[in-house]
Amino acid sequence: ILDWASNNGVGFSSVISLGPHTDMGLSEALDFLANDARTQSIVVYMEGIQDARRFVSAMRSASHAKPVVVLKAGRKPAGNKAAQTHSGAIVGSDDVFDAVLRRAGAVRVRSFVALFSAAKCLASRYRPVGKRLAIVTNGGGPGVLAADWENEIGLDLGLLSPESSASLAPQLPALASLGGLIDLSEDATPQHYARALQAAFSDRQIDGVLAIFSPKPGADAEGVAQALADAKRLAPKPLLSCWMGDATVVPARKILRSAQIPTFRTPEAAVGAFGNIASFYQNQQLLQQTPPSLTTLAKPDIDGARLVIESVLAERRNVLTEMESKTLLAAFHIPVTKTLLARNAHEAMMIATQLGFPVALKIHSRDIAHKSDVGGVVLNLQSGAAVRDAYNDMVQRVARLQPDARIDGVTVQQMARARRGREICIGLVSDDPFGPVITFGAGGTMIELINDRAMELPPLNQFLARSLIGRARVAETLGEWRGASAVDMQALEQVLLRVSEMVCALPQLREMDINPLIVDEHGTVAVDARIVVTEVGQTSGTGHHGSYGHLAIMPYPERLEQTWPLRGGGEYLVRPIHPSDAQMIQRLVRELSPESRYMRFASRIAELPPSMLSRFTLIDYDREMALVAVQRERIVDEEGEVSHKDRIVGVSRYVTNPDHSSCEFALLVADDFAGKGLGSRLMHSIMEVARDRGLAEIQGLVLANNPTMLKLMRRLGFEVRAFEEDPEFKLVVHQL
Repeated sequence: ILDWASNNGVGFSSVISLGPHTDMGLSEALDFLANDARTQSIVVYMEGIQDARRFVSAMRSASHAKPVVVLKAGRKPAGNKAAQTHSGAIVGSDDVFDAVLRRAGAVRVRSFVALFSAAKCLASRYRPVGKRLAIVTNGGGPGVLAADWENEIGLDLGLLSPESSASLAPQLPALASLGGLIDLSEDATPQHYARALQAAFSDRQIDGVLAIFSPKPGADAEGVAQALADAKRLAPKPLLSCWMGDATVVPARKILRSAQIPTFRTPEAAVGAFGNIASFYQNQQLLQQTPPSLTTLAKPDIDGARLVIESVLAERRNVLTEMESKTLLAAFHIPVTKTLLARNAHEAMMIATQLGFPVALKIHSRDIAHKSDVGGVVLNLQSGAAVRDAYNDMVQRVARLQPDARIDGVTVQQMARARRGREICIGLVSDDPFGPVITFGAGGTMIELINDRAMELPPLNQFLARSLIGRARVAETLGEWRGASAVDMQALEQVLLRVSEMVCALPQLREMDINPLIVDEHGTVAVDARIVVTEVGQTSGTGHHGSYGHLAIMPYPERLEQTWPLRGGGEYLVRPIHPSDAQMIQRLVRELSPESRYMRFASRIAELPPSMLSRFTLIDYDREMALVAVQRERIVDEEGEVSHKDRIVGVSRYVTNPDHSSCEFALLVADDFAGKGLGSRLMHSIMEVARDRGLAEIQGLVLANNPTMLKLMRRLGFEVRAFEEDPEFKLVVHQL
């Protein structure tokens, strides 16, 4: 890498090689580089992971600060022969690693060549953009190859708007074409390239530009390269280049490298490099999704679900029957078909008559993994006689095909009435080391053959649920399709949110299939379900992190919400911060007096810059915490209408230090709430959270000329020390 970099204009602030016996791991290296002012982007080659929670936390923190590109070796085969569900059988650990990196905001590449391509782009300091790449070329063939590859990897061809095309066309050669590619024709000169680049940079429908040059007799390769170098100086969007050929374009490539324009030998490599930039942008959107609290929906019956699981484990079983699985789903308000167990053919006939025809019969046995494999499913029975005969035939057939299976009877359920419903499979797999992963794809009996799988780490919110649905191939059938109405997407998203809730609340869940889940324009219904559980001590957890130790990403810690009385009357809510609090935090800072702002930030800033605002509100609850004090304001408008609006009046936070045993705190209280006990309450609350986290010490820097803050610190039991690095500050320390 170092040898290649010297010829390609890529510099390194640090090169860290972690051997197997070092005390410092990848997570610590990421933390260091994320906070290193000289490092603009991070390239990682890695093989394995020891602590999943710490790795995800460090990766999320690093990629929030700067672009991170990862090349991972040791990709395992996708099949898992020990899996007891369809989902477990089709999802491999490499798929899970993909989902982890996507959620962490990083970009994954799969080859050394792609790693170099990404490094070239990062060295040019290109930052997140969309996925519309315009192609400026003097050769139609290479341009079409580039456009084909855009389509192959999920990018969009950036097209000039009609206005831009009309303005540009008179300035180009007569044979130029602007319908899709910006094809300048073989007669293109450096000036033509410059005009086309200017038009593409100015067009809002384009996110990046790839300039392709095909060497031809009389063509000025170096002149065109210089035109790109001149355009790059003011370019507001990523500019990539592909100078094809070799001998005649070597001097031109030197010009491009000197201008820090990533240059590639093939159109596909250039498009792939832009794809990395676009992936970073998309993954940053995923990174910025804060997991919701587990109780934003109607409260589930978690205790009832735990009782079902405990009774199964007490019988030394791991696989729940269909009825037990559906009971678990119903406890979390996931719609299921009503299912009753019949012990003999006569009972089955009576139950079917009461439920109403048509009905389905399914064999009920704890020893049979997939009922349809042994003829254990019969659908669309229309009469009592048909039910009776089907019951007897099924029991005999299953006994013949699987003689060792214990048959408890047959379940009877009404057929789902959705004639044009789509069959979906929502599943759960458990990965070592990342824990539970939620899967989504096409359902039915051919699920392994179709192999349609998209996956996401819990916890989910609505944005993540929608993104998960969109990545599956079956998503194309969920709109109006072959005469069927579009499905109720909100109901489908709700099921995913409920499954996420189940996964977070029940660490015993190991594998799960809801297959099929039928969805149509009226809603969803789970027709069949299969769940595998295990003792909590045997799950591949991710460390000791309270009740969420099995998750790689910490959910919103709603349990920390508390309501406190305000000195002088009224009350306020103390709760963890949320990304949607950004504007309220900005208002808090803006309304401070200049003196108060200086005391908090040691700076004359009037408001927080976007990067700092994002950093303060989008936090990783595993490594830091920010608690906000929220007061509900009563507002009366000119017409006397009364409304209420939340206002943040104080913030306390801590960030864990690299030693993982101490933390640094910060405190801010609105000027009009000073002296009301708010600062003291916020400090007590944040210290309590840090103590629960197992941290041993909390410390902070206070300006030496801030007597009010120093007085509060002494009252809270902090030791005030001199700060040798800067005498303008005092170091305050408290043992937790």
